[in-house]
Amino acid sequence: LLNPGVPNGTYGSSEYRRQTSYDPYPVTARSWSAYLRYGLPARNPRNGCRHCCGGCHPSSSNNRIWTYRSFPADGELVGLICLNGAGKSTTINEIIGLLTPYGGQIAIDGLTIQQDSASYRKKIGYIPETPNLYEELTLREHLETVLMAYGLDVTEGMARADKYLKLFRLDEKLDWFPTQFSKGMKQKVMIICAFIVNPSLLIVDEPFLGLDPLAISDLIELLAEEKAKGKAILMSTHVLDSAEKMCDRFVILHHGQVLAQGTLDGLRQTFGDSSASLND
Repeated sequence: LLNPGVPNGTYGSSEYRRQTSYDPYPVTARSWSAYLRYGLPARNPRNGCRHCCGGCHPSSSNNRIWTYRSFPADGELVGLICLNGAGKSTTINEIIGLLTPYGGQIAIDGLTIQQDSASYRKKIGYIPETPNLYEELTLREHLETVLMAYGLDVTEGMARADKYLKLFRLDEKLDWFPTQFSKGMKQKVMIICAFIVNPSLLIVDEPFLGLDPLAISDLIELLAEEKAKGKAILMSTHVLDSAEKMCDRFVILHHGQVLAQGTLDGLRQTFGDSSASLND
């Protein structure tokens, strides 16, 4: 599965990179697994999300094409629906800049990461599937660090955070460390961090995992509020009953391709079942 001409097992070798002039971004799609295995930048054709659109490359059996056309729009919540391994995480990682697509273009409000990576990333609020906190920082310090990273005024940002801290019942835990938090509380911290930066695009990956019923209800209301303000929201979830109620449109991924997209009624027409649910 390695790129032809590259010795087996050497793609991740810094010594090999210094001694050779191999292309770190070979065109062949067969090098994809090597990139994933050895932690090298993956390049996969994509179009984008929320004013994110771009070129498209010819499809082949070894080179899957994902074609996205400007989703979600302002004031829209789009559900990214797929089975495990269909490409949801890759899609999100390319939008936030952890992976580099080798074709197409991803832009937010007309800005690409190549034009200005710092400004591009400041437009995104990301709630990951798995909370990732610094054990040596308190909750207060986490919030302050996020605000400083986004170049926002810390005093004003903490004032905005107060609403979310009270909503998720963390306002009296500002001096707690992550080791004192349950998984659900850690997830709430990630949610608050994403909301206080006032992003153009919210990316929400499996947001309900670990949350108690009250927190789930609060998050659903928050997402509805942000959508009403004109924010674009991309949500990936396997809780399809909730997705049906929350999302304006859906994108269904299958084996690295967009199998179908549209409203629930539109998907029913596509698959010829007027009463079908997302579970069906």
